[in-house]
Order: sequence, then structure tokens, then C-alpha cells
Amino acid sequence: MIIGRDGIAGLILFAISLVLLFQSFNLPSLPIVPVGPGFYPGIVLTFMAAASALLVLQDVMRHRAPAAKGEDAPKRNYWPVAKAFTIIGVYVALLPMLGFRVATVLFVAALQAALDPPRTMRQWAVLAAIALGTAAAGYLVFERYLLVLLPRGAWTGF
Repeated sequence: MIIGRDGIAGLILFAISLVLLFQSFNLPSLPIVPVGPGFYPGIVLTFMAAASALLVLQDVMRHRAPAAKGEDAPKRNYWPVAKAFTIIGVYVALLPMLGFRVATVLFVAALQAALDPPRTMRQWAVLAAIALGTAAAGYLVFERYLLVLLPRGAWTGF
């Protein structure tokens, strides 16, 4: 069995997620709250373990398939990665000034538009709906359900 860089990274992440997952089971439960402190990390670590296992499987399957004649390695394109990191940096910088709701709408919209620019009015409407929906869902889950205080904007006040 041949395994590449992705497979090795997947194995490492799989091992880390399993170790942390089993440690999350040992967190003490609170008698007042039905959901203990290890519940949400357990969910995240389960998804991380599944994604890591899928990465290993994809890497093994890719190395198992015979390469086509004359097939060159794919050309690397670092520009989308640079754009994404820049947009994330601007989001982090604007978060305290604009607040979670406004900054998240702008972040999701900018990242979508940078990675796959919309060409029609329908695509722009979908982009706006996803950006608004993501910010609204994040706000409702964290601020209202989990009672986590999200950043308020110094400029906006909300």
C-alpha cells in the first residue's frame, strides 16, 4: 500500500482526534446541565476523525489507480489560498469594529465572491442569502442557544 503526504497527514489527524475524543469522554459532567463540557468537543472530534479517515482513504485510492500516459502533475495555484488568507485577516481585523453579525456577512460574501465569482444576478442573490444565513445561524446558535457573547462592534454597537 502506497501512501502520500495527504494520507500521512490524515493518519496523524485521525490519531490526534481519537486521543482527544477519548479524553473528552473523561471530562466531568455537571449535575445542573444535561449537556456536559465534553459534548460539543466530542461532536467536532468525531467529525474530524471521520474527515481524516476519508482523507486517508482518498489518498490510498489515488495512489492505487494507475496514472494515465503523459499525465503531468497538476499546476499549483497559490493565488486562491493567498486571497483566502487575506480575507480572513481582514475579517479578524474588522470583527471588533463591525461586530460579529456585520463582519461575518461581509466575510462570507467576500470569501465566496473571491473563490468563485458570481456571474448572474441569481448567483449574487444566492451569495447574499448564504452570507446572511450563515451570520444569522451563527448568531442564533452561539448567542441565543449557547449563550456565548459574540463581539459587538465599536462602530456599529451590535
